[in-house]
Amino acid sequence: MNFASDNWAGVSDRVRDGLAAAGSGMVPAYGGDELTRAVEAQFNEVFEGEVAVFFVATGTAANALALAAFAKPGGVVLCHEGAHIVDDEAGAPEFQAGCRVQGLPGANGKLTPAAIEKALQRFSPAAVYHGQPMAVSISQLTELGTAYKPEDVAAIAEAAHAAGLPLHMDGARFVAAVAGLGVSAADITWRAGVDVLSFGGTKGGCWAAEAVVFFDPARAAEFPYLRKRAGHLFSKSRFVAAQFAAYLGDGHWLELAGTANARAQHLADGVRHSRHAWLAVPPDANEVFAVIPKERAAALRALGAVFHDWPQTGIGADFHAGEDEVLVRLVTSFATTEEEVVRFVELLR
Repeated sequence: MNFASDNWAGVSDRVRDGLAAAGSGMVPAYGGDELTRAVEAQFNEVFEGEVAVFFVATGTAANALALAAFAKPGGVVLCHEGAHIVDDEAGAPEFQAGCRVQGLPGANGKLTPAAIEKALQRFSPAAVYHGQPMAVSISQLTELGTAYKPEDVAAIAEAAHAAGLPLHMDGARFVAAVAGLGVSAADITWRAGVDVLSFGGTKGGCWAAEAVVFFDPARAAEFPYLRKRAGHLFSKSRFVAAQFAAYLGDGHWLELAGTANARAQHLADGVRHSRHAWLAVPPDANEVFAVIPKERAAALRALGAVFHDWPQTGIGADFHAGEDEVLVRLVTSFATTEEEVVRFVELLR
């Protein structure tokens, strides 16, 4: 019963086989191979238009380098106060982009246009003291497992673009959001106003396969230098390409995400019908945030369940967990079995 993180899961069988198939022979290095070119074309198909795609090894690198592409002296990135780039990346965006990341409040882990507009009032072009805004960043999924619908993204993009700021999307669990919302990848990115996306493959069923996707290729002109300087230009690019080829082919990425999401919904239903727990946030994909009595959480762990306690921030003013309760995060993956979920729900009850 492992619900610690989708990072704990391995790779899907199809991704594994694709990686193995790329393991022999001599092909050009540094992305000059045919497979890398073919995968770039796959990304065009997924996003229904021409995009510029750059492979990197980690989601942190994808976020930091994507933001570095829009760096300004004294730059400030606006995002939600609980965003991954604020709490979990050890200052990587600040290091790569030379910027400051400013977290803003918002219920259920979501940034709002109103919060952006209020924050921007502090910055005046005539005053150099506070720096200058350089980008807005949102997480899809959010750090509380909620998803921005196309209209949500569009409203945020409108607020960002009105101030001359690009919109970045941290898509570590982007695929889970696409599957959960039942929309196209284009609908919640460039059609809604996203300028650059950190596309996550690792959590979805790949191994060290992430990508930075620019929806206007002209804006990516300097990015190859940023990637190389950061040490993320793969010499054997084919091994990342092989994973993405298998992952994106025949809708496999959505199939994997659909499995993870279905397991999470089963978990959420179990929490809803339990007398011993309640949902802190309605889940949109493969993360479930539940409030459980501390004694029961300890008992579940003693019986083999693996999950993490979670900070009680960014949920909303109405959220209150009792002193004898704990907020926990339960994450499912493509590898989570139905038996694991059933066993956990039985024990919870």
